[in-house]
Amino acid sequence: MNTLTATKRSKTEKLSVIRNNGMIPAVVYGAQVENQLVSVLSTDFVKTLRIAGETSTIVLDIAGTTEKEKAVKVDVLIHEVQVDPVKGFPIHVDFLAVDMNKPVEVAIPLIFIGIAKAEKDGLGTLVKVLHEIEIEALPKDLPHNIEIDVTIIATLEDLIHVKDIKLPKGVTLVTDGEEVVALVAAAKEEKEEEVVVDLSAIEVEKKGKKEEEAPESTEAK
Repeated sequence: MNTLTATKRSKTEKLSVIRNNGMIPAVVYGAQVENQLVSVLSTDFVKTLRIAGETSTIVLDIAGTTEKEKAVKVDVLIHEVQVDPVKGFPIHVDFLAVDMNKPVEVAIPLIFIGIAKAEKDGLGTLVKVLHEIEIEALPKDLPHNIEIDVTIIATLEDLIHVKDIKLPKGVTLVTDGEEVVALVAAAKEEKEEEVVVDLSAIEVEKKGKKEEEAPESTEAK
């Protein structure tokens, strides 16, 4: 299991100062713990997030504020990550403490693999309706993601429903099984715009042009 070191912080510490020191402010809450303000090293957190995502448990090793205060280890999920809208890096993290002996509900991302036969045959384009599903399982049984094989979609009538997903052992589905996960939508034919020609207007225009070009009559001398 992945371990991430955290340090306690106080409410009086400015978040901007914490971030300027290469740390990310965070909060821990959930099972068997009191809400606690902490901070984690930015580089370590990014590595942990890449490996564990938001569905694998990690051990948060919270260091004591003094030499006598013992470190506390808490099993957590990365519950929510706030990201800077401009620079794209994490600026705040919520860690959800979990009881390893009690099931939890989480949203698991779906990974689509393969190319739908209907799409390969030119019948249409694959539409991914859902990108995650809700499941329930013990923390140790939570999958990192769930793969969806779309090659089985052979016609426009074929649909993959949530109930069709094969879940790992110990995992229970929470999302409605009748919800559609993926399908192939028919390709739209581009219709050529019909150009309507007003022949009467052309005739009038030609007639007017001829009258303008006709030579003026001269009077006999």
